[in-house]
Amino acid sequence: MKRTAFFISDGTGITAETLGQSLLSQFENVEFIKLLRPYVDTVEKARDMVQQINAAAERDGIRPIIFDTVVNKDIRNELAASNGYLIDIFSTFLAPLEQEIGDGSSYSVGKSHSIQHGGLYKERIDAVHYAMDNDDGARTEHYDRADIILVGVSRCGKTPTSLYLALQSGIRAANYPLTEEDMERLQLPSALKAHKHKLFGLTIDPDRLTSIRHERRPNSRYASFGQCEFEVREVESLFKRENIPFVNTTTFSIEEISAKILVEMGIERRLK
Repeated sequence: MKRTAFFISDGTGITAETLGQSLLSQFENVEFIKLLRPYVDTVEKARDMVQQINAAAERDGIRPIIFDTVVNKDIRNELAASNGYLIDIFSTFLAPLEQEIGDGSSYSVGKSHSIQHGGLYKERIDAVHYAMDNDDGARTEHYDRADIILVGVSRCGKTPTSLYLALQSGIRAANYPLTEEDMERLQLPSALKAHKHKLFGLTIDPDRLTSIRHERRPNSRYASFGQCEFEVREVESLFKRENIPFVNTTTFSIEEISAKILVEMGIERRLK
């Protein structure tokens, strides 16, 4: 079964897409055609959207689902006239919030993703620069500034997780690849010993690691199942011996991995 879903906003569309995707993920037997439509900020653009929605309804033989975070009432009225099932996220949640808080909403476009909190925005950008500068074991002399140091074998997800933590949460995350030489010594590299309390391990199933490494270096020893199995086994043994918390990344998204790390390490996201 296929069904079209629109994420419509007069801003970036991030809020509509995030909430909409979360809700749609609960319906595993339905295949959704997902369409993001940001910056629908005029009545004329809304009318064009109605044409797209109606065309999808005619094509699919069933009305599309619409998640919208549109502030302007005239634009919302245009969308409501379409042949779609409209879920108005702001009006659904803001009205009861206004009643509970005892104050009216500003109904301003793009508030949730603006840079009005300049200090927080700068923190996130600085954290991204830190993650990039301290990727793959670079600049270990700067680890005193790290909030967390991700460790694990090559290609287990350290870099994307570090960048996600930086961009989404303003966390200064370095990452360090444990090599075969490190494993042969059966101990933490000297660069990490002084920062053991900041270490968090990432591991991965050997067959998945083999598949990832084959994309990078096909038919190499580096990508062989035997090598991957050895590295994963040894690094997990090191984590357990050194009491380093770790998570297997095989079946988790970057968002899930990052959330688990913050909970395990007791690190608060920088929210304002």
